[in-house]
Amino acid sequence: MNDNRKIIHIDMDAFFASVEQLDNPDLRKKPVIVGGNPRRRGVVAACSYEARHYGIHSAMPCAKAVKLCPQAFFLRPNMNRYKEISRKIITIFHDYTDLVEPLSLDEAFLDVTKNKKNIISATWLAEMIRQHVYQETGLTASAGVSYNKFLAKVASDLNKPNGISVITPKQAQPFIAKLPIGKFFGVGKVTEKKMFQLGVHTGGDLLKYKKSILINHLGKAGSCFYDIARGIDNRQVQNNRKRKSLGAETTLQYDTSCIDKIKAILNQLAAKVEKSLLIKKHGGSTVTLKVRYSDFTTVTRSITLRCPIYRKTDILHQTTRLLQTTDAGIIKIRLLGITISKLTDNEKPAPRQLNLPFTSLNSHPNEAQAILRR
Repeated sequence: MNDNRKIIHIDMDAFFASVEQLDNPDLRKKPVIVGGNPRRRGVVAACSYEARHYGIHSAMPCAKAVKLCPQAFFLRPNMNRYKEISRKIITIFHDYTDLVEPLSLDEAFLDVTKNKKNIISATWLAEMIRQHVYQETGLTASAGVSYNKFLAKVASDLNKPNGISVITPKQAQPFIAKLPIGKFFGVGKVTEKKMFQLGVHTGGDLLKYKKSILINHLGKAGSCFYDIARGIDNRQVQNNRKRKSLGAETTLQYDTSCIDKIKAILNQLAAKVEKSLLIKKHGGSTVTLKVRYSDFTTVTRSITLRCPIYRKTDILHQTTRLLQTTDAGIIKIRLLGITISKLTDNEKPAPRQLNLPFTSLNSHPNEAQAILRR
């Protein structure tokens, strides 16, 4: 375990909503929800802390959010504006270190073990960065400081909004032992349920299990959880982090089981993905179809091809095949999505050729993967 590193995780506070409040002073100190139309099928992309007081959170249906807070201000996302502010923030980070790894528009890891200010204290640096961001943008940020990425990210969430938290190497083990398993990196609802079945509710409970047992129950992730429970996370801050996937999804205005309508929507999504691949000069070998049924059960179906694909026609061909392995046409659907992963860096599409399945991914109840046979 390398406990000499100094890692900072910066997380902007309610970023999308805060930008809207910054640009429109009339919205300050008021419940702001950025997302879809509450009269339709949209979901909450972000919300201000004033809105969170009413129990509203991201990914919540906007129809539910408006019931919890009828007086809330609903705004459509202004991604160009958010990206503009995000670029300014990333530039500020680079004033302190070249080892900056953005995770999204509103958060990033910084390795300040060696930094441009020659300041020994990572806590002092984190405070300087937060103040710098506020001075340049008018937005607040929370920071977590520790010796690895996992603990720094967890720490940034401990004193929100506009706060800073530090987890030293000496504090790490007792802190992790009490940490709820749902707070661990990579633990979603499915994994959390598996953990509970093992009797694992905290980091301390993880310490009771051998690595082989965790791997047996949780797959490769079991090895990661074994290490993290012991304060070990050797992942480096990568300043050349490459995009791993491109995709598009949409929530339908009305639930439908009509195959023709579903295929028409997939056609639109495939066109969007093709455009993204063209702009980024990528192709991709793995195609994933996401389907959310009317009861909110979500499944994915994936296939990995021998050669990357680039065109809408190829993307649509594969997703249509994947659609056949779902309950589309039987159970009504409320959301569809297409993602292309295992991206290439090729600037020009490869010659057209027969693309047969190469491998398929494992499945589990909420994220089933398709095994397509010739």
